[in-house]
Amino acid sequence: MRHLVIRRVIQTLLIMLTVSALLFAVFDSDQFRKKIAVAELGNFGAATLSDSDYQAWIVSKGLDQSFPARYVTWLNHVVHGDLGVSIEKDVAVSTLLKESLSSTAVLAFYVFLIMIPVSLMLGVLAGMKEGSILDRVISVIAVFTTSIPQIATAALLTVVLALGLRWVPTKSAMIDGFSFRELLLPLLTILIYEIGYLVRMTRSAMADVMSSQYIRTALLKGLPYRQVVLKHALRNALVVPVTLILLELTGLLSQVVVVEVFFQYHGFGRMLFDAANFGDIQVIQAATLVAVCVAVASQLLSDIAYVLLNPRLRVA
Repeated sequence: MRHLVIRRVIQTLLIMLTVSALLFAVFDSDQFRKKIAVAELGNFGAATLSDSDYQAWIVSKGLDQSFPARYVTWLNHVVHGDLGVSIEKDVAVSTLLKESLSSTAVLAFYVFLIMIPVSLMLGVLAGMKEGSILDRVISVIAVFTTSIPQIATAALLTVVLALGLRWVPTKSAMIDGFSFRELLLPLLTILIYEIGYLVRMTRSAMADVMSSQYIRTALLKGLPYRQVVLKHALRNALVVPVTLILLELTGLLSQVVVVEVFFQYHGFGRMLFDAANFGDIQVIQAATLVAVCVAVASQLLSDIAYVLLNPRLRVA
């Protein structure tokens, strides 16, 4: 198992290096350079930049070197936390990332805190009694919640909870500091889809395990049903949902763009959206790099969890 984990870690590092090189190549174009140069030289309102000033800026930044040399220099800056300066806000990109990621991390913490126990419990209960009334009710609700686009869910929750019942504010800007009431709408918007999706996956995995031959044999031998479920079925059934939960780190980054923009929550998704609208190259590049790192890291954690939960791979 140790060799398998080491091999996955090495593969992950190679993937991250490859993707970072591709990402650097995309943003290393002359068009993006000129926009950064105009901002740094203090002529952001100017329509053009003289060739002499631009060439002097190129030399001062070491951008006249070969591509491998430029990439190594850029990667060294990234490793040391130097991600450039925001064109729009004239603030270090690392500072913006720290603030936005911390806000998104708070949202993600509550999402996983509620999603994991609720979805696993409902999925296991439905899978244990496949075809029962409880299974059908849970399955129908899960399918319904995953069929609604998140933007529609956000709008519906706003109309009902904020405008109708007035239980929560319509915005989640957190101007006066953290408020769980302001966090509730984006939290529910994400949870409604995520719980439904994970319930379906857990229910399917549990139903497959409960219908397997070794579970039937254990029940026919007279082992208590509770013991069979907790000791044999549950462990194997949780392999799929646990790996999916870890992969949801990537999915969450995609969802927060819609949710944070809709509710004006100042997190990673809102920062990326604002940077894209303004054309803030440094922020877009850094945010894309962070998203790639999270995706690759979540895949690595998912692979390791799969190995730990799968006895055959663990022995190998």
